Amino acid sequence: MSLTLLTPLGVLLGLGLVVPLVALFRSRRKAEKVRGVLGVEQPRRRAVAVPVSALLVGGVLLGLAAAQPVFEWTRDRTVRTDAEAFVVLDVSRSMLAQRDLDSPQRIERAKAAATSIRAALSDVPVGVATLTDRVLPHLFPSTDHEVFEATLERSIGIENPPPRASFATGATSLNALATLRGLRYFTPKSTERLAIVLTDGESQPVSNARLGGLFRRTPAIDVVFVQFWDEGERVFTRGVPEPQYLPDSSARSVLDRLAASTQGAVYSEAQVDAAEGKARELLGSGPSVVTGEHAGQLALAPYLAFAALFPFGLLLWRRDR
Repeated sequence: MSLTLLTPLGVLLGLGLVVPLVALFRSRRKAEKVRGVLGVEQPRRRAVAVPVSALLVGGVLLGLAAAQPVFEWTRDRTVRTDAEAFVVLDVSRSMLAQRDLDSPQRIERAKAAATSIRAALSDVPVGVATLTDRVLPHLFPSTDHEVFEATLERSIGIENPPPRASFATGATSLNALATLRGLRYFTPKSTERLAIVLTDGESQPVSNARLGGLFRRTPAIDVVFVQFWDEGERVFTRGVPEPQYLPDSSARSVLDRLAASTQGAVYSEAQVDAAEGKARELLGSGPSVVTGEHAGQLALAPYLAFAALFPFGLLLWRRDR
């Protein structure tokens, strides 16, 4: 950790206090002499100490702000060697559903949650996959947060790629999650494996027992579901709700049964923080390696300039009084 002054000469701004302070003390000495001659009681020292102190503090703060101090730090970036995770986003057409035309779509809310989840698993390699009636990888587990963000932004879209079968809005098949095991999405070295599935839960019939058996096979794949769903949402085309789509009220129970079979957990989109905590709990702790350094900095000038407003404000308040 270090503190750097980008413009050290800015400290000289504080020397501007010398002139008003000298003028103040000279006028005070003259006033004391006049009061002494007239026999007038001298004011208490506190009456002068407060404004002088406020002027000094404010000036010092402004001088420091002008010097533009920047607090810098670095810390080791560590990565788990035994753990990997996939964020699986449902990209079926029903994920276009929204409350109204001004509200975010389910897919948009899911992407925002994916970003938050990635940040919560900062030391774990995380990949991205999409779900319709099949699961397709877009990014295999990576430690690069920027690549993760770029994948979400550029590669993830509704029915991109499209489902193999022809559907209207009900293209999701949670059975397709079986390919996370069958197609070896995780590397052999990973003993802690996690899939975070972001979906509305509106799926074709699910083989819970089969998925449960696959996911609990050693090494197990833990599963956390986050549901993006509301009974008042609709899919809009040219500003008009599509009549063929209505939210499936059984979606949550479908996810609950699947989570019970896979020994996973289900959360609503309002519980993303809890889902992140569960993900960390399931992954636990394990060996890690240092892969580099993470640098950060904080510019202190705005805070110092803001703090200077208080002593100067005190001076103005006393003047008005």
